[in-house]
Amino acid sequence: MADQLKILASIALVVGAIGAFYYFGDQSTLLRVIGLLVAMGIVTAIMLQTAKGRTAWAFVQDAQVELRKVVWPTRKETGQTTLIVMAMVIVIAIFLWMLDSLLIWAVRSLTR
Repeated sequence: MADQLKILASIALVVGAIGAFYYFGDQSTLLRVIGLLVAMGIVTAIMLQTAKGRTAWAFVQDAQVELRKVVWPTRKETGQTTLIVMAMVIVIAIFLWMLDSLLIWAVRSLTR
């Protein structure tokens, strides 16, 4: 029940912050954005106090751990892979163009 109240309070705060952002439209955009960011920080702090928020935070931390384990390709490997993909796209495009031309020729031959 407490988690549900925290979630409802967070939703109300988000709606209020967005409403205030537009209500004070004649004020400085910088101040409105800062106010919106402060409100979102408070919402995040409230949400992290709920069971779902803690689960989401644990997921983010696990994702960061897994991201550190990724072996990223070198610049050379990325360039080579990009060239291979571009070459294959060109080859397939030429093949499809030739197939299309053949089918157009066949349909024209049959309909004359």
